[in-house]
Amino acid sequence: MKIKIMGTIVQNNFLDKFFPNGKTSVYGIIGNPISHSVSPYMQTQAFLKLKINAIYVPFEVQRGDISQVINSLKTLNIKGINVTVPYKEVILPYLDEIDQDALNIGSVNTIKIENKIARGFNTDAPGFILALKEENISVKNKNVIILGAGGTAKALAYILLKEKAKSIFLVNRTLEKAKKLEDSLKKYGNIKSYPLKNEILKDLIKQSDILINTTSIGLKKDDPPLFNYNFLKENKNLVVVDVIYFLTPLLKKAQEFSLKTIDG
Repeated sequence: MKIKIMGTIVQNNFLDKFFPNGKTSVYGIIGNPISHSVSPYMQTQAFLKLKINAIYVPFEVQRGDISQVINSLKTLNIKGINVTVPYKEVILPYLDEIDQDALNIGSVNTIKIENKIARGFNTDAPGFILALKEENISVKNKNVIILGAGGTAKALAYILLKEKAKSIFLVNRTLEKAKKLEDSLKKYGNIKSYPLKNEILKDLIKQSDILINTTSIGLKKDDPPLFNYNFLKENKNLVVVDVIYFLTPLLKKAQEFSLKTIDG
């Protein structure tokens, strides 16, 4: 007999044998908030289609509990997790090993746990470049605006500089945080930080090729805009990227101006 789970048709005898039981591998994602994430649906659906005996679940972790996460995952024999905001940077001290690129970036988004060893990786960076290449977009000699100065911003700025972007314009509400990020990455290329102000964004948009939002603004329907999105029309060749999974107000406005857009 066939039944449908999460939109995927599977054989009933497959469920009897594999899903879930004492041999089911558990993966997940930690963050706060986490209810918006579509990763549990996508990943578990992929496991079902590939007939892998595993599930992927969300874990909303309170900020005060982050120091306990890794030991808890080891104790529960969880195989691995993804890490999203706001823990991509603060989780580092609790890991046993960290990949060199992740060390250079200063943040991780993927943790593999094997033989009680927690290893951190950053797949944001190579994954982002791959997504651009799939859209036939090269960053070489391009000017790129990055909105935000958190872990994702650092990962993308790092890989963009390694891929020979001409300049990175790092824009953040807290200028001091952006400058700290600038200082950590300037050895890799040309990067400069700016405060998040309308008049500055308008000028930067005119001279840029790509604009990337790495903030969480746009996750909620009532989020205020980061800046006056009408400024996007100042550059008809601008590519607008939002790391959020769906069509955000930023992307929607960009599409109204017939700009190329990419979501997370």
